Amino acid sequence: MKRIFILLIIAVVGCTAYGKVDLVTLPSRDTVQLTIYNSADMTLVRESRALTVKEGANKLQFSWANTLIDPTSLEMLPKANADRIDIADLTYPPRVRNLGLWNIKSGINGRVPVEITYLTSGLSWRAFYMGTLTEDEKTMRLQGYVRVTNNSGEDYENAQTRLIVGKVHILDQIAELARRQWPYGRPEGPITLGVPAPQIEAASRVLKAADRAAGIYAKDELKEIRKEGLSEYFLYTIEGTETIETGWSKRLISFDVDEVPVVNLYKYEQERYGDSVVRFLSFANDEKHKLGDTPIPGGMLKVYRSIDEAGHLSYTGQSAFKYIPVDEEVELNLGPVADVVVEPKLMDFKTENYEFESPGRNISGWDEVRTYTIEVRNTRDIPAKIEIKRNFPTQYWDISKKGDFDRFEKEDLDTVKFTIELKAETKKRFEYTVRTYHGSREEDWKQ
Repeated sequence: MKRIFILLIIAVVGCTAYGKVDLVTLPSRDTVQLTIYNSADMTLVRESRALTVKEGANKLQFSWANTLIDPTSLEMLPKANADRIDIADLTYPPRVRNLGLWNIKSGINGRVPVEITYLTSGLSWRAFYMGTLTEDEKTMRLQGYVRVTNNSGEDYENAQTRLIVGKVHILDQIAELARRQWPYGRPEGPITLGVPAPQIEAASRVLKAADRAAGIYAKDELKEIRKEGLSEYFLYTIEGTETIETGWSKRLISFDVDEVPVVNLYKYEQERYGDSVVRFLSFANDEKHKLGDTPIPGGMLKVYRSIDEAGHLSYTGQSAFKYIPVDEEVELNLGPVADVVVEPKLMDFKTENYEFESPGRNISGWDEVRTYTIEVRNTRDIPAKIEIKRNFPTQYWDISKKGDFDRFEKEDLDTVKFTIELKAETKKRFEYTVRTYHGSREEDWKQ
């Protein structure tokens, strides 16, 4: 372990007078659990250790030097013989940095299991994903991962890791509290804390809910993340334990779902994407798509395509996405492509149907008539579905069309959408004429 908290048991004979003092190093952690939030720099740490106490008064020294622990959040509870173990208070001695003393009154001699909880800063996590499309691109294997990064100053060995998705509202930043020279400002004398700090009380609500989500996992099975709704939060519990050393990051598997149905769609809209065709991939977080147990945390998805039975992959694209609630669909922009091409050409333009304010005066209205041909090519080895949007400079227009296309619909006041489905390595060509009405001709269009 790179750094270790130094915890000492000082056996005290009598209430105030010291006799022989035995310094005993506390045994290493039996278990440690990390509950890491992603919306705030805050982690709730829960340690189980076994203290060796003597009947009477005991003092426990706790040091957090070179870490980002918030000392005001420290709390300790006995896990056995609670009726005979009284953890009276936690004192911060003056002129001694990074040190707290717990006063413990014990009615027994021997080992006592205790649980120590506190908040720390410097631990974070983020989600990322890998999607592998089948050769026909109708389904996708979706793999989710989380990367946990530890810059807290403390190594956590064999830690059970839990991740919280959701907004956390805290008054003080844990890192700022951890970096104070003194836990509660400039000391005038010993400072005693007999009750848990507000931050630890708030975080413990999630901790208790996490207990309900905990289970016993088979050691030889693939690790997974168990999920449970906690009011405004979602808790992801990673199976098993991992050692996360300070200064390092570790990738942990979240989920692995095969044959998720997906929809591939190519979009063309000059005003939005320029002259390129942009590829989109969509799926829903629901049971039909073999998902839907819980929301999916936002992250980056990298998409590949399986190209042969040997398992070779070709890179397709990537897209960041936000939190996906249950039963909602997500459409991912994978970027421009070169193997699907849309080429519009203006073939004819004219103006007609002039109206005048009065004979011989200024023009008050007119029509503009444009004729376009659009060629669409699919050079891929699988079919492609393409949406082509054409925008007009006014909401007053009529359109006529002819040629080889599948569907045509009015998208909004000034946009029309053509939908084309192309077989592998084929092309289509169609033509449309749009008449737009300007000036006083708008009234004629309305009528």
